[in-house]
Amino acid sequence: MKDKKKPIRKETLVKETQVSIRQHEKYIKKPTNSRDQCSITLVFSRRLGSMPSESDKWGWEHVSVFGGFDRGSGTKRWKCNHCNLRYNGSYSRVRAHLLGFSGVGVKSCPAIDRSLREAFHVLEEERVSQKKKKNSVIGKPGKRIWTSKPALAWKTITKEDIDDIVARFFYADGLNIDIVHSPYFREMVKAIGAFGSGYELPSIDKLSDSFLSKEKARIEKSVALVRESWPHTGCTILCAGRLDGALGSAHVNIFISSPRGLVFLKAVDVNDTGEGEHVFTGSLADTIMEVGPTNVLQIVSHLGNAYKSSESYVSSKFPNIFWSPCTSHSVFVLMEEMAELEWIKPVVLCAKAIEQCMIAYQHTSSDTFGQDLKEFSDPISAKFAPSYCFLRRVFELRQSLQDVVVSEDWKQWKNNNISEDVVNVESAILDDDFWSKADLSLQLYEPFVSFLATIDIDKSVIGAVYNWRVQALEALRSQAIDDGILNQLEGLIENRWDVLFSPLHAAGYLLNPRYIGKGQTKDKSVMRGWKATLERYESESTARCVLREQLSSYWRLEGTLGEEDAVDCRDKMDPVAWWENFGFETPNLQTLAIKVLSQVSSVAVCGEIWQASDFSCRESANRLGVQRMEDLFFVRNNLRLHGQRNGNPCFSSGQRNAFPSSFSGIKTWDGAHLDQSNTMVDVHDKL
Repeated sequence: MKDKKKPIRKETLVKETQVSIRQHEKYIKKPTNSRDQCSITLVFSRRLGSMPSESDKWGWEHVSVFGGFDRGSGTKRWKCNHCNLRYNGSYSRVRAHLLGFSGVGVKSCPAIDRSLREAFHVLEEERVSQKKKKNSVIGKPGKRIWTSKPALAWKTITKEDIDDIVARFFYADGLNIDIVHSPYFREMVKAIGAFGSGYELPSIDKLSDSFLSKEKARIEKSVALVRESWPHTGCTILCAGRLDGALGSAHVNIFISSPRGLVFLKAVDVNDTGEGEHVFTGSLADTIMEVGPTNVLQIVSHLGNAYKSSESYVSSKFPNIFWSPCTSHSVFVLMEEMAELEWIKPVVLCAKAIEQCMIAYQHTSSDTFGQDLKEFSDPISAKFAPSYCFLRRVFELRQSLQDVVVSEDWKQWKNNNISEDVVNVESAILDDDFWSKADLSLQLYEPFVSFLATIDIDKSVIGAVYNWRVQALEALRSQAIDDGILNQLEGLIENRWDVLFSPLHAAGYLLNPRYIGKGQTKDKSVMRGWKATLERYESESTARCVLREQLSSYWRLEGTLGEEDAVDCRDKMDPVAWWENFGFETPNLQTLAIKVLSQVSSVAVCGEIWQASDFSCRESANRLGVQRMEDLFFVRNNLRLHGQRNGNPCFSSGQRNAFPSSFSGIKTWDGAHLDQSNTMVDVHDKL
């Protein structure tokens, strides 16, 4: 009788594998990257010694064969050397028994533990890989050999194992959580999983060259579809800057906005030398020529007074293009200037004094206040409208502050730090008069805050900016606020409007069909804005006269403009769509209305592109050369915009009013460095 084969021990398999690898080391290609190293690590389990017949089918070594049913047949009688179970069948059943597969008429071998089964999976993966290589050689040139299943070596890996591997990647990369939310990361993972473990990552050379060019071409094709709409709707050039304090330079991102979508065009590096502004001016002029001077209606920037000469140059070379302030920033300016009004200023100063006093109390007292007066839910507003934010934060903590100043710990601290300022702060916190005035001040700010929320959406609101001014004052009057306070606020807005807002806002208010009959023609600032719009938009007096005549037809609701459908749809249709449907009898005014009402008015719509990762991306791009850097930024930022439009949280931080402090004309208030002689005011005298 033939001797029984003894089961092959796991330790023997590993030992023989290591010996075999050392014997065949000279045939193994040295790794050139981490992926090659990973492949060699997997090969440690491979058995490279001599094999019996059908040498690529490693499983026969782990069973005892008693013969085939037919001569030359692949179907045999065999017994597992590990569990002694007997089966009839071909090699596919042997493989299924050893690898733990079900559904092919055999059971999973109960004598094989997890580590040995994983070793078998590696052997099977190597067998499949060698088979694929062999088929690719004898097959047709360029033919791809597809497998219906992912790599078998991963069959027994659990969800927990994969989670560990994914987590390890994020930890090694500094836990960049944004990648988890990126739709492109998820798309990549699914694609690799569908292809199988045989996929190899492209080299850095290909990523920075041929693949980058391919992706750029794909994006340019989609941008071309957006460009087709610019002659009809016009477009806005958005210039959003960011300061690199370490390098003493600014990075200005240039976007093109239109109803069909926001497009990133280029990034310009502007140093702090005298040539910096010249570089930006030249790049902006090139951008206008690339987009088409007749397609550009306005430029919206947030670059500060340092680039005034650029504005002058563009206005002289392209007299029909408007240079408009950023609406979001203008609202912030108004909010901060409100804090200087005679009635509001002492309330704001008192709130700041409370904040200063509480910081000092927290630093020296054993008691914990439990609240952070500097912890703002909206850090952007805190930077650009600090007076409002501190007042709101103090008001929200009213009860907590009152609890503190009646506590024993506060009394002990006050006795050790007795001063007139502390006494005044305590008195204000316990005085209902301060809180009522703080509440009233916040009511004055409310229309400004509400309007900022409407700018956060990625669509044109240019026709609603002036209407906000009207509605804000009406809302305040409805709250029975003192006429003197309202007059101060109205005077502030009136005096600063022409400086902080574009004439296009007045034109949009006139041409938006939703606001017909609001008395625009009797409003001096509206008509001044309309006049300025005509003079810049049309250089010929004859063309301006035609526009004025057609505006009269619009206000009189003549022809199709006064038909029942046109009147009924004024509040139901988008203003641009309304003009496209009903304005054809006044074609010149129709063209102007469509272009004006199609524009955005704030750089906030592209705020999500300002990410901290810009700097790491720039460092990587610096190694690729100038042209490659431009291509990388073009591809990266347009992909991010695409994700933003699709509402992906990775590209929608919720802080759309993001402005770089380096270009702001507003002095931000830092409670930790205040001159207390100016802020610790006598509350009773001021209130």
